[in-house]
Formats: sequence, C-alpha cells, structure tokens
Amino acid sequence: MRRHVAVVVHPGFQLLDAAGPTTVFEIAERCRPDSYELVLLSPGGGGVESSSGLKLLTRPLRDGPFDTVIVSGGEIIRSIEAMEEIVAWLRRVPARRTTSVCTGAYLLARAGLLDGRRATTHWASSHDFHRRYPKVRLDAERIFIRDGDIWTSAGISAGIDLALALVEDDLGAEVARRTAQQIVMHQRRPGGQSQFSAFVELGGRTGRFAALIEWVRANLAEPLTVECLADHAAMSPRNFARAFTSETGVTPAKAVERMRLETARTAIETSHLPLERIAETAGFGDPGRMRRAFLRTLGQPPQAFRAAAEHRELHSGRPSSGSAGLRAVPVHKRTKANERT
Repeated sequence: MRRHVAVVVHPGFQLLDAAGPTTVFEIAERCRPDSYELVLLSPGGGGVESSSGLKLLTRPLRDGPFDTVIVSGGEIIRSIEAMEEIVAWLRRVPARRTTSVCTGAYLLARAGLLDGRRATTHWASSHDFHRRYPKVRLDAERIFIRDGDIWTSAGISAGIDLALALVEDDLGAEVARRTAQQIVMHQRRPGGQSQFSAFVELGGRTGRFAALIEWVRANLAEPLTVECLADHAAMSPRNFARAFTSETGVTPAKAVERMRLETARTAIETSHLPLERIAETAGFGDPGRMRRAFLRTLGQPPQAFRAAAEHRELHSGRPSSGSAGLRAVPVHKRTKANERT
C-alpha cells in the first residue's frame, strides 16, 4: 500500500525540518518499494525560500486525503498570510496523521489540533509556546511525542527521529532500522529522550547557572538537595529554586536527575561496569532507583541500553572502552531526606 505524505513548508522554513523527514521516507521507500509517495506543498506553490536562503520548489496546498502531513518549523511569522493559509488548510484537510517538526507545532496549535493534547516543540520556544497556547499539554523536554493521530517533535534533527518513528509505525522496526543505517544513524532516539541537555548545559537563558551545572556534574554522587545547590549558588533555597526553574525551564531536582541519567547512560553504553557501580557513582544509590528513573524518563530500562550498545559493538567489531564515562568518586550514604533529588 502506497502512503501519501505531504510535507508543508512556508517562507522562512528550516531546511532540515523538511529535508530530514523527506530523506527518511525516501530511504524507507527504497527498503520497501511502493510504500510512500512524497509531495512538497506550500501556500501558492512555486519556489519557497528557507531561513538559510535556499529555495525548494513546491506545489500549492491541495485537498487530500493524505496519510501523513508534516508541517515544518522555522521562521513561521515571516509571512503571516502564509501562516494563516496553512492553519486554515490544516483545519480542513483529511489525514490519518498530522505531525510537526520544531516550531511547526505553533501552526498545529493555532489550528486547534493540539488543544488538550500532549505535544512538544523546540526547547527555546517552550515558554513562548506555553504562554500562547495554554490549552496544550506542552512537554518541551521530549524529542517527539505521539498523542493519538497527532505527532510533534523537537527542533531540527529531531524531525529525523520523528520520521523514523513514523516509518516504524507503518512498516515495522526492521525497515526503520535499515533506514536508520542507510542515513548513518545507529538507531533513532526514543521519543522519551530529553532535549533538555543543550539548554541546561549552557546554564539557562543567560548562562547564570553554568558554573553550578559544571559543579553538579563533578559531584553527582553527592546528596544534591535543593538546599545544597542553593548554598553553592549563594542564594536562599526558595529564591534559588524559583530562579533556576525560570532560567532553565526545569526544577533543580529534575536537572540533577537528568544529569545523573545522562552520566549513567553513557557509562552503560560505553563500559562494562556493573549496574550497581554505575548507579552508585551516578548518584542514584542503587540499581532499582536508577531503573525507575530510566523507565520514567527514557522509556526503557538500563539493560536495554546496554544490550543495544553490545549489539552495535558486535556488528561494528569495535570493543567498548573499559570504564568510560565515570570517575571514581566517593559515594555518600543516602538518607530519606535526600531521596527527592
């Protein structure tokens, strides 16, 4: 069965928002012939200039039905007229799945398609998006989110992960895996993976907490309570928690957990250290707590990431580094008082 996929662009669209997903579908079509038929649409058709200045040749928006509609992000307000035309089109066009990449979520939200649904967008737009569309259950930490027949993804490269997930939904995991291999990706990132790292690593919008983040990474095995972090930042706990959340978009406790998760995942995928040791050094205290954090945030247990890494190692012929990703740091005894972080 051939599935008709419409990729929608507008003046100022981000080139990779459109090119990434279309490439995924192109390669999937090679793996399973007669699976997809792609069309690039825009208000009015013709050449449409991207944010980089390069143009793509498009056809005018037309009625479907379509199997899948993908709305690109970018400078969506460069042309208000084009934006409103796409919004009106989204409200009436029949499609089995409607999706967006990056700030394309704004157009889905303006069309009312995201009201009451979980959705994501680029982390840098999260506060503005939430202010404009409070009816949307925004989760800007996710790489991509599926809520029924609506799929949304984070910024730019996350559109490739979204498209691979769409292919897997259509054609199965094996075709998605072969497609990922052809575009030189080991595997698509799971939708639950966080996009928070880039933002928090910079210390937030202004970089105010960059030094603190660096210190936290070097002391993950410590009992990093809010009081401890506030003391290191020379602030009262209440003011610190409010300022940190405003700057980074996540609470101090969530930021600490995410850094522990990233450290643990790196060690799991690049070393043969026992999970007990990794859990201790990353600050989780025990494998059970680490497992719960992995399932809650990444959607898979630690063992799944190790198995995937061993599979890649087996097929690449490259041995993993013995204990990469962790340093020998003291592990402090944990108490109920610091279990919250």
